Amino acid sequence: MAKLMCLCFIILTIAVAVSADECEGDRQAMIKECAKYQQWPANPKLDPSDACCAVWQKANIPCLCAGVIKEKEKIWCMEKVAYVANFCKKPFPHGYKCGSYTFPPLA
Repeated sequence: MAKLMCLCFIILTIAVAVSADECEGDRQAMIKECAKYQQWPANPKLDPSDACCAVWQKANIPCLCAGVIKEKEKIWCMEKVAYVANFCKKPFPHGYKCGSYTFPPLA
């Protein structure tokens, strides 16, 4: 029984580590390809590149949003994040929370 519990713990640890690595990879790709389209000031809003949209299409958005804290919201303009998400055809649903920001209905 102890061996089974140990095996379950190891499998769970690996699953969490893989998930965390995926999220960090998404975060780094988002910074590399999309930062200039999503940072303050709120205007102008620029259409993102194809490379940025490719990152958006593959990214684990719930995982990325879980890491959004007040300090990051001083860097990332959530209105621009919404604009990029919409442009890249992966919009946030109305009421979705990312950090302290709640996404309004699509215009």
